[in-house]
Amino acid sequence: MSIWVIIPVKPLNRAKSRLSGVLSPAERQQLAEKMFRGVLEVVRTVPQVLGTLVISRDGRALAIARDYGARTVQESGNPELNAALMRATQVVARWHGSAVLILPADLPLLAGEDITGMIEMAGHGERSVVIATDQHQDGTNAMLVRPPGLIEYAYGHGSYQRHVDLARLAGATVQTFHSPRVSLDIDVPDDLKSYHELIGGYELS
Repeated sequence: MSIWVIIPVKPLNRAKSRLSGVLSPAERQQLAEKMFRGVLEVVRTVPQVLGTLVISRDGRALAIARDYGARTVQESGNPELNAALMRATQVVARWHGSAVLILPADLPLLAGEDITGMIEMAGHGERSVVIATDQHQDGTNAMLVRPPGLIEYAYGHGSYQRHVDLARLAGATVQTFHSPRVSLDIDVPDDLKSYHELIGGYELS
């Protein structure tokens, strides 16, 4: 299976606005960049991943991605996430990728074994979708789709169930991947608190 990871990245200097009550703008940007670099580092350690494609309208984010050997697509304007992901998926399909793994840039605990676990769960079926949900079993924190473009993307509140339904309608084998590392993304102060508790403290530097 030739797998491409797709990582959408919001402008780093505007990231994590819901943490404005606990972090300054500079700290939020630093946190967003640190998590993004962490995800890129983990992805490139997984031998089953053929390549990484980062999509963003932030030139700095794209430059960081290229430092890690990723391909990049520059978005313009204020692109809608689901449409941007579909465009990136079409690019991967043209590169003859057999599967895509959509990862957000804010998974601070992501490990290589999470990625390999999702790949193994997908098995060798021609039509398969593996979804890792968030802490509330509401959103989609990671999703492997084989083949690329098998389903439309439906990110947003309640996306986990929408993706399950879309995969079933497409006749795919649908499985849920459970990982406390993948379930923790950092969006609100409670997420940051959970992260602090899990690692015993957090340093931005």
